[in-house]
Amino acid sequence: MKGFFAACMIAAGVLLFGGVVMLLWNAILPKVANVSPLNFWQAVGLLALSRILFGGFRFGRPGGGGPAFNRRKQWREKWMNMSEEEKAEFKAKWRERCGRK
Repeated sequence: MKGFFAACMIAAGVLLFGGVVMLLWNAILPKVANVSPLNFWQAVGLLALSRILFGGFRFGRPGGGGPAFNRRKQWREKWMNMSEEEKAEFKAKWRERCGRK
């Protein structure tokens, strides 16, 4: 049942984004760039082509956001476990490194 629901949501998203692309293209580009209007399926094809060329539409990654997220989480845990004196010393070291006093 989850798979069917996910497939329906993906199909609805593709149809919605295709409609948005078609509406925006037809509202703006024929007047500005003197191009012909798109039909719905051309808009969906343009959307798929942009996905292939630019690798967009990433809604999430397996593993919770990649290495940057894990580093941020580690630093946050380290910071939360520091005493007030350690935090002040840490801030002073970074101010010195960055040229601030």
